[in-house]
Formats: sequence, C-alpha cells, structure tokens
Amino acid sequence: MNHNHMDTVGFSYDFIWILLCALLIALYFMAARISNRQYRSWPLSRYFFWTFGVASAAAAVGGPLANLALTDFKAHMAGHLLLGMLAPLLLALAAPMTLLLRTLSLRSSRRLSRLLKSRPLRILSDPVTATLLNIGGLYILYTTDLFLRMHESLTLHIFIHIHVFLAGYLFTISIIYIDPSSHRTSYRYRAVVCILALAAHGILAKYIYSHPPAGVPLIQAETGAKLMYYGGDLIEIVFITIFCFQWYKATRPRKSVQMNKVTIDAESP
Repeated sequence: MNHNHMDTVGFSYDFIWILLCALLIALYFMAARISNRQYRSWPLSRYFFWTFGVASAAAAVGGPLANLALTDFKAHMAGHLLLGMLAPLLLALAAPMTLLLRTLSLRSSRRLSRLLKSRPLRILSDPVTATLLNIGGLYILYTTDLFLRMHESLTLHIFIHIHVFLAGYLFTISIIYIDPSSHRTSYRYRAVVCILALAAHGILAKYIYSHPPAGVPLIQAETGAKLMYYGGDLIEIVFITIFCFQWYKATRPRKSVQMNKVTIDAESP
C-alpha cells in the first residue's frame, strides 16, 4: 500500500491529534464538574467510557498503530475496529449529549433540543439510514478502488476516517439509546436492522478474505479479514448484550403491571 501522503506529516500530525484528544477528555471532565453543581453527580463509569472511547479513536488515527496501518492491512483492520466500533460504543455509553444539555444554559439547551428534534436528524438517526451509511460505506471502501486511493490522498484519508467514526457512532446511537432521543423506534425494528447490519458486516469480512481490496496482498487480506470477523464479534456481543438488557428493562415494568392487574381481577368477587 502506498502512503506517500504521509511523507509530509508524521510527528506534527500525531502531536496535534494527541492534543485534540486530551482537550476532548478535559472538556468532558470540566462539563461534568459544572453539571455536578446543579444536578446529581455524574456517574464515574461515564468518565471511564469517555476516556477510553477517545483513547480508542486516538490509537486508530495516530501513533504506532496508525503508522503501521499504512502498510499492514491487519493493523488497518484493528484501527477499523477501534475507530468504527469500539470507540463509538464507549462514547455513546458516556452520554455526551445528556451531559451537554445539563451543562448549557436553559436557552442554549432548548435550541439544541429543537435541533435534535428536527426532521433531518430524525432521518439520519433512523437505524436503516445509519446502517446504510455505516455498513454501506464499508462495502464501498473495501470493494472498490477507494481503499487504494485513500492511501494516495491525505484529504481522502482523513475524510474516510471521519466518516468511519461518525457512521459508526450514528449506527450505535440509532440502536442503543443512552442519551435522550425524540426519534425513538421500536425495539423489534431496531433488533431486525441490527441483526441485518451485523450479518452484513460478517459477510463483508468473508468477502475480503477471498477478494483482497486493491493493493492488499492476499495473506494480509486473510489475516485482516479474520480480525474483522472475530474481533467484530467480540464488540458485537457487548453491543447486543446492552441492547437486550435495555429491551428487558423496558418491557419488565409493563409485564409487572399486567400481572398485578390479573391478580387483582382474579381476587375480585
């Protein structure tokens, strides 16, 4: 894989990226501190999720792994798992939008709420749209010459990494609701879309195994595809577990109410 565009970057790029990630972590901690003055303490687990989520994204686009990914497809795929799957999941669990709404002034939070309720965001946050942007984007990347071209253009390289992260995050929050959402869809609908999306991700991994992307040696494609398949499974297990737990919590109260009602009716004379 050619990586001429990286000749003009290197230490300066990594340094800037490290500073940016450190700033994101610091801003989150500052926002939580401000929020704690007016509301109950922000959960410690969310500090953890945010810190490691940012760190996962940072490792994928800067540092040793990112540099190795320019010539090693397995390292590239490790970056994909970090940037497109693990980081979005961890950051979503950190509930950044909830924290932002708690930190902003009342007027600003209302404006943000109106924006979140807008029609364009409703369309973007739909699980089908998010899946097309996320999984569909990966199919375009790995089944066309786009993968080769991204290693020849710094601008395209950056754009694709941004897309992979944003699409992964959008898909995550379209299936798992941590932050408040005004465009909620049913659990059954999300479950069906999620199953199809994860299946498509696995199929793509198998396709890459036998049909290497442009410029990738067959041996590297095989090892990278295996990492994509089995590494993706590990993250998907966590993803599905969270989703199923939320579904269970959402349906349990209704079942309890129905059971109580039946009991009362049965005891009535």
